[in-house]
This record gives sequence, structure tokens and C-alpha cells, in this order.
Amino acid sequence: MKILVAASEAVPFCKTGGLADVVGALTQRLGELGHDVCLFLPKYRAIRAAPLEGGMTRWIKVPFAGGAADVGLRFLHRHGVSVYFVDYPLFFDREGLYGNAGKDHEDNDRRFALFSRAVLEGAKAVGFKPDVIHTHDWQTGLVAAHLKRHYKNDSHFTGTRCVFTIHNMAYQGNFPRAALEAGGFGPEDWSSEGLEYYGQVSYLKGGIVHADKLTTVSAAYAREIQESPDRGFGLEGLLRRRSKDLRGILNGIDLKVWDPSSDASLPRRYSSQSAVAGKAACKEALQRECGLEVRSDRPLIGVVSRLDHQKGLDIALAALEARLKRCQLVVLGAGDPSLTEMFVALERRHAGSVHFHRSFDETFAHRVYAASDLFLMPSRFEPCGLGQMIAMRYGAVPLVSKTGGLSDTVFEEPRAGRPANGFLCKPSDGEDLAKALDRALAAARAPGWDERVRAGMSGDFSWDRSAGLYLDLFREVAPK
Repeated sequence: MKILVAASEAVPFCKTGGLADVVGALTQRLGELGHDVCLFLPKYRAIRAAPLEGGMTRWIKVPFAGGAADVGLRFLHRHGVSVYFVDYPLFFDREGLYGNAGKDHEDNDRRFALFSRAVLEGAKAVGFKPDVIHTHDWQTGLVAAHLKRHYKNDSHFTGTRCVFTIHNMAYQGNFPRAALEAGGFGPEDWSSEGLEYYGQVSYLKGGIVHADKLTTVSAAYAREIQESPDRGFGLEGLLRRRSKDLRGILNGIDLKVWDPSSDASLPRRYSSQSAVAGKAACKEALQRECGLEVRSDRPLIGVVSRLDHQKGLDIALAALEARLKRCQLVVLGAGDPSLTEMFVALERRHAGSVHFHRSFDETFAHRVYAASDLFLMPSRFEPCGLGQMIAMRYGAVPLVSKTGGLSDTVFEEPRAGRPANGFLCKPSDGEDLAKALDRALAAARAPGWDERVRAGMSGDFSWDRSAGLYLDLFREVAPK
């Protein structure tokens, strides 16, 4: 198949979160399976120019804001995927992908309106006629809208279908009405059946309304966003109307990057057969690195997370602090200033039991996963979650909220022939979280703990199954 992927970030080129991991890994896997895949990304300042030198550069005119913008396409071929970078320095040559210093760029509506139109014009310019266009999140929501509105009679896209993946309904790309005209749309699109959303233009809604098929990143989240206003954010009715076109496909992780048996970041590598000794060595090394007491008898709880209201860490603080004579805590994260200060204060009050690493460090994250006995993700909501999968891959037993992809991957009791591999609590419920933490800490000292560790490490979190489900969907929607 000929598959065009459009996204605002993808590893290894640019990343702010899990979206980049998903797009990068899935796109590469589709290319490895022999499909003709091209990926369109903005050419941000953070993307180094060196790998692009010697590649193709093409200039195209992109309809925009009532005129036309001269946009460059930079080319790179990597692991079977043709990557095109939309090069428009006025919009993309700046610090931060979506914002800087904690504040969104004020022209994000114009930036991603241009990018969405450039994806389609770029495909025409390079002669790539896709069977399917796979778009991701609000930043590419207008691709489907443009395809239906402005390219429905364009022979280059005859038979082309669009699949739109929602990674997180909380990020919607809502802008003032003026964004409608700037993006190339007219009054006919300002309606409850078009791009209008409570008096604003919603780029996310553009993808939901106009794409041929919709996906999200777990089966549970696909149900939640249709049933609950606090998950559907006002679009749950629209999603229910499109329920026959919506399915949940669980994300995977890159098993080459996340492999404790070959991970160069670890002081000692290990497999599921050698996990007891390997994790003990990694735990002692991290305790020394972080200035914690070297105690094999105290379970080490790891957190690798954005510091954000969604992640529920504020709910966990009281329960954690009350139990620090029975456990230790290592937190890696950055984000919300108030949460940052909470963890700074917790570390100050409990020196030797708590370490807070207040900036993101990829190699340190690997060491936290390997050293942790328990891995905490008390999210208020979680569309899929990658942290719990990575934790299990490294033999850290997850304690998570029963929501979204967390409830699809973590089982406190055996389910459908799959053994228990973690612990669950109700989302947004500090009392239930405390009870789950007590169960987990007790289990960590009891016979049978190694069975939960092995159950997690033996889970299938590869992209093979997920990529297969996406391909099934692409074949279903593509013209026969």
C-alpha cells in the first residue's frame, strides 16, 4: 500500500511526548513490512540540518490566508520511509514545537493550517499518490477537512482515504473564528456539523468530522470518549454518531530501544531469567547515584512522567509521604511549576528516601525503569500510556489507575488467561490509591512477587500486532 503519514512530531527527529514515539515506531514498522510509506513533518529549528544536506529540496506554493506561501520540502530517506520536512522558517524556525517558556505560540492556528495544506500540496509535488493518509491529533486535523473540501475533484487524490488517530482528546486545537478564513475555509464550514466548536474553530473536530475512519490508542479510551463528557470534552455526541467508524488500537513500544538485556544505559543488563539479580544491581546503583539509603528491603517506587494535572501525581503525594518509612521514591519529570515545588519539598523533607530529578533525561529514565520495584501512574485519564508497558518490560510492577489503556494492559487479578501483572486503583481517588499502594508494598515482600515481575516481562508490547491492526483498517478503507 501507499501510505502517507502526517504528524507534528516523530522520533528520532522531534519529540515532546508519546505522540512522537508512536508515530516514529509505527511508521518505521509499516516501512519494514514492505509498504510504500512517506512521512510529513514540520521542519522545526530543533531538527538538525546536517542529515538533510545532500537530499532533495523542492519549493512549492501552498494556498494560504487568501494567497500563496512559498514552502520548501526537505527530503530524507530513513529505514524504508521517505521523510519530507515542511520548511517555512517564519512559522517553524523557533524555539519549541508548540510553544516556549510554558506558553503556546500565539500563531499555532496559522502554523498548523499551513502545515496541513502543505502535506497535500507536497504529496502532489513529489508524485506520491496515497491509498491512505494517516493523520494524528489536532495539528493535522485539517488535512481531512482540506481533502474533502478542496481536493475532492483533484485526480491526484482520487480514491484516497483518510484515517485520523486521536491520541488525547484533551488537546483540541481550538482557535478564534478568524482561523477559519486563514485556513482556507468559508462560512459553510462554520456549523455544528463542520469546524465550529462552542464559538471557536476546532482542528481536532475537523479530523473527527471529515476523516473516513477514526482510531484512538486503546479500546477502553475509545469507549470512554464516547460515554463521558470529562473524556469526550464536548465531542462525545459526535463520537457516538461516528462510533461505527471509531476503533481503539493499542499502541506498542520499540522493543529495540526498551530492552533490559541489551540496554547500554544500565549498570547491569538482564533478561526475565536473570531479572532478580539484574534488577537488584540496578537498584543499588540508582540508590547510590541518587543519594538514597542503600536498602534492598525497601521497595523502590519509580515515576517517569510529565508533571501535569492529567497524571494525578498530586493525588498520590499524601499516600506516598505517609509510607516513606516502608519504601523509597525516585521521580523523573518536568512541567507544572506547582507540582515541581511539591516534589522539591518532598525531597527536602525526606532526604535519603526521595530523589527528584527535575528535568527529562532519557538515559536516566532507562535506569529508573530498571531499578524500580514498583512503577506509579495514578493518571486521572490515560488514553494509552507507554510508561506502564516500558516498566513491565523492565520488570517494574505497575500501580496504575483503572482508566484507558492502563486498564487494558495492567491486571491485578488473572484475566482471560493472562496472569496478574500489577495493581489498580480508581482514578482521582486518593483513598483507593493508598489502599492499592498498601497492597503493592505488602506483595513486594511476599512470595509470588517474582511471578508478577515475570508476567509483566513476558507481555507482548511490540508494534507487530498494532501495525497489523492498522493495516487491516487501511485495507478496509482503501479503494478495492
